[in-house]
Amino acid sequence: MNNAKHMTKNRIFFLRLLLVLLTMSLWQNAAVAEEGKEDAPEEKAVTDYIEMKPAFVTHVGKPGNKINYLKAAVTLRASGESVRPAVEAHSPRLRHELVVLFGEQTDLDTLSSMEGQQALREEATRRINSVLEEQQTGEQITGVLFTEFVVQR
Repeated sequence: MNNAKHMTKNRIFFLRLLLVLLTMSLWQNAAVAEEGKEDAPEEKAVTDYIEMKPAFVTHVGKPGNKINYLKAAVTLRASGESVRPAVEAHSPRLRHELVVLFGEQTDLDTLSSMEGQQALREEATRRINSVLEEQQTGEQITGVLFTEFVVQR
């Protein structure tokens, strides 16, 4: 019986030792995981520029007047690389929206001014983001750039 009592004490000792070791191991793993979070580099914001080729050429001005043309090379600015696939997937619709927007321009003086071009870039950004939202892409562009902008009178 004495031997059985001794074996029970040994089992209890080993179980306690095992419990202590497991607890220490868990604490160590938690500390390493926490340290890894601190050492991980922050995700950098990457600007992606997406060219819309070919350049847009459309008529502008008031109906009934001399025909005037606008040529605009457009590049979209995105805050990450995840936007590109959404833009490429919906490129025909996005191009359509820009052709319609450019064709709506009737005041050539405003269109030729810096303020007019800025307003046109802002409206183009709004329309493109509207399409991306409508298509439930979860993506948005941050801006529209005109890399070439010519109004032929």
